[in-house]
Amino acid sequence: MDRRTFLVTVAGGLLAAPLAAKAQLLGKPPRIGFLAPAPSPLNIDAFRDGMRELGYVEPSRLVLDIRWGDGRLDRLPGFASELVQLRVDVIVTDSTAATLAAKHATTTIPIVMGSGTADPVGQGLVASIARPGGNVTGLMIPSLDPKRLELLKEAVPRLTHVAYVWNPVNPGGDDDVRAIDGAARKLGVQLHPLAVKTAKDLDPAFAQAKRAGVDGLVVMTDFVLHGLREHIVELAARYRFPGIYMTRPFIEAGGLLAYGVNVPANFRRAATLVDKILKGAKPSDLPVENPARIELIINLKTAKALGLTIPPSLLQRADQVIE
Repeated sequence: MDRRTFLVTVAGGLLAAPLAAKAQLLGKPPRIGFLAPAPSPLNIDAFRDGMRELGYVEPSRLVLDIRWGDGRLDRLPGFASELVQLRVDVIVTDSTAATLAAKHATTTIPIVMGSGTADPVGQGLVASIARPGGNVTGLMIPSLDPKRLELLKEAVPRLTHVAYVWNPVNPGGDDDVRAIDGAARKLGVQLHPLAVKTAKDLDPAFAQAKRAGVDGLVVMTDFVLHGLREHIVELAARYRFPGIYMTRPFIEAGGLLAYGVNVPANFRRAATLVDKILKGAKPSDLPVENPARIELIINLKTAKALGLTIPPSLLQRADQVIE
């Protein structure tokens, strides 16, 4: 083979090669952006573990560019633009707001949702669940608040007035309020929405709930509220509100019940989707997936402190019971 033929062959191979193989030929590891509105060490660690299991070891075979703020959603567009300017190969997002910011910043760089919206079609992120059709795919986090209210009512049958802590800045917030309000009506429970944007809103909101005669609590799936979990659980204990929350960390902080997606498991699964994209798959052809795992956790220590007896039928369905 002469030199010209060799060069043409190599050039043609580079043009056809998947992202990861191309990067390897050029001596560069794939570069992945990670976008979140607040620090999420459990999720990034799970994603790293998933990538490591697939052979992507930092820094020789993987470069991670992490952008996360202090819970301020308004910082996400700037972070997303930074990742685009860095020419990352894929952007992994944590939260609906992060995915929307990334989608606005680029229509060409693949985006993988680790904790996506319950309605990616309605949010304009994908054309359909089975055939996303653009540069976004990943895993959904379904709207579970109606089911959470049902479980809380089963655990505490006497409930009649339930507070719903929600973040009005969350892109799906209004839909979530409507969904849980419909569930409350079916259960014969009066819902009291408590809008919380920042930590300073929490104390007045809980005081308002107490004055309204609230006797239970549901917390919306939201990144900001997740970051305020210790304060939320402390106030629930102070006002003796039995509550149900989105994830295990709320239980670790002393919450009564948690029913939701195991988000770190989602991010471990997201690594598999990133690997497929780096090897040449198009996000437009990768169906949006259901969550990796949904779990129910019950804290009997907190139940005892509140003077509650959790029904055996509910205990039997729990994935974990803390005694």
